[in-house]
Amino acid sequence: MNRFLCGWVLACCMFISCTPMKKNYSPYAKYSRQTLQKDYILLRNILETKHPAIYWYTPKDSMDGYFDQYYHAISDSMNEGQFAWQILAPLIEKIHCGHTSVGFSKEYVKWVQGKKFPSFPLYVKVWNDTMAVIGNLHQKDSIFKRGTLITSVNGLSNQQLISRIFGYLPEDGYADNSNYIRLSANFPYYHRNIFGLSKTYQVGYLDSNNIRRVATVPAFTPVKDTTKKDSAIKVMRPPKQPKQNRLLQYRSMQIDSSGKFAVMTLNGFTKGRLRRFFKRSFKELRSKNIDHLVLDMRNNGGGKVGLSTLLTKYISRQPFKVADTVYAVSHSLAPYTKYIKGRFLNNIELFFASKKRTDGKYHLGLLEKKLYKPKQNNHYNGNVYVLTNGPTFSAAALFCNAVKGQEGIKLVGEETGGGWHGNSGIMIPDITLPNTHLRVRLPLFKLVQYKHVPKTGTGIIPDIYVGTSYEALLRGYDKKMEVVRKMILENK
Repeated sequence: MNRFLCGWVLACCMFISCTPMKKNYSPYAKYSRQTLQKDYILLRNILETKHPAIYWYTPKDSMDGYFDQYYHAISDSMNEGQFAWQILAPLIEKIHCGHTSVGFSKEYVKWVQGKKFPSFPLYVKVWNDTMAVIGNLHQKDSIFKRGTLITSVNGLSNQQLISRIFGYLPEDGYADNSNYIRLSANFPYYHRNIFGLSKTYQVGYLDSNNIRRVATVPAFTPVKDTTKKDSAIKVMRPPKQPKQNRLLQYRSMQIDSSGKFAVMTLNGFTKGRLRRFFKRSFKELRSKNIDHLVLDMRNNGGGKVGLSTLLTKYISRQPFKVADTVYAVSHSLAPYTKYIKGRFLNNIELFFASKKRTDGKYHLGLLEKKLYKPKQNNHYNGNVYVLTNGPTFSAAALFCNAVKGQEGIKLVGEETGGGWHGNSGIMIPDITLPNTHLRVRLPLFKLVQYKHVPKTGTGIIPDIYVGTSYEALLRGYDKKMEVVRKMILENK
């Protein structure tokens, strides 16, 4: 009994022990080179000994070179943001693992909430080497309206800009489609952190006559909030949404007015009470004899593999496995346990769930061996059109790969951000660096979904490619959905 009690005391201590929060936090505080080097060396040691796919796309000698390069690039003093963007982000990108990324400290995240910063003023949709304005923080600007095609910023062409920024953003293999979406969501953020802030920008563009021109655009500077904390003016919070409405942000299903097809939108495999949702939705599809299902997974970044597998059982026409190979390179986080989130439970799972094999790796035998059969109750046998895009990632990519090529199932849209050959994940705790408190995600298992898929570094390629449409951007309609709708109504 005493040993049992001691064990629980030790476990509780491991749970509550963590890096202490900084008092009087300032994001502009500088760290000495020696301090930053300590964090860097620790991170290198953890990645080299615990990351299961650090050399999957970058050979060890090249990765060693990158580690040395960025170690020597650490300047005499840097603040948290400089260390994250100038050193860690470009280093981590060289691993080509979408689940390995750099995050700011908890202190920074708390500090930054609600703040606005000066920035490049134009939001742009980015695809291939094209950049089109979709928003302008200078609302009275008469030149850069929605749809204006950008050709350069501060002398750098679109191609140069995109290539430079992609060197700081993680991706599975070389599946950069996810990064086009990131840039399209917040180009000013990435431009500010990678190129720095300018008072004015020289922006090249095509005018209404398709003639190349350059305009000087001032940086956007947010108006300072002069409202005092003790002001009598109260900020009205939006009313709390009913639970059912809140669930719609995670998943929804609607039957089209034509009665010929339904659209199921899944924005993740974590929240939304998906087991109940799947059961109810597929039962409704069967009872109403809906022969076509559009499954929109363009914003599905993944989540729980079990829920992805459950959806596959409702859709797949044949038995399937989650993966051919799933393994970790170590059965514990030691000697770096104290720097890794969920340290106690992660160590338990690594130790008990994985088993060492002759290759020296620690395999998850259940995922490698189990053959899942399609559901019998409410299995969907109609035609399925899966909409994909760059944010289709992780567990969502596992689903797409499992059903790809099956009769009556078509992937429509763009290449997924999740790797086709495989990815690293399953368990993805954060490393917290002890001095800067920066966080780096650490996937613990390498997953090869199907060995017959070549390791070319791409995402899953759609069966029917539908890329970004400039016309749709101008007119504000969903090109991919329109293509599928037309196919269904014309019985193609």
